[in-house]
Amino acid sequence: MLVLSRKVGEAILIGDHIEVTVVRVSHNAVRLGIEAPRGYRIVRDELQKPLEDEAAGPPESGLAIPLMGGRLDPTPLPPDNG
Repeated sequence: MLVLSRKVGEAILIGDHIEVTVVRVSHNAVRLGIEAPRGYRIVRDELQKPLEDEAAGPPESGLAIPLMGGRLDPTPLPPDNG
């Protein structure tokens, strides 16, 4: 795990297309702004389990949600044709 220190207004870059900016820091929380292309799925860690449970569903559901540790999957989703 890479651990970085950032101040409000400072950012980190993930690859060429994702920027995470520290927006606000309070005594027990950090608010982050994430800029990423529309096709990237970004999920809070505590929501990963419910999404995985939903994705598991019945075998015939065919639902697949690309996740990587519940955070960012750097692989873009296919275009939405609907």
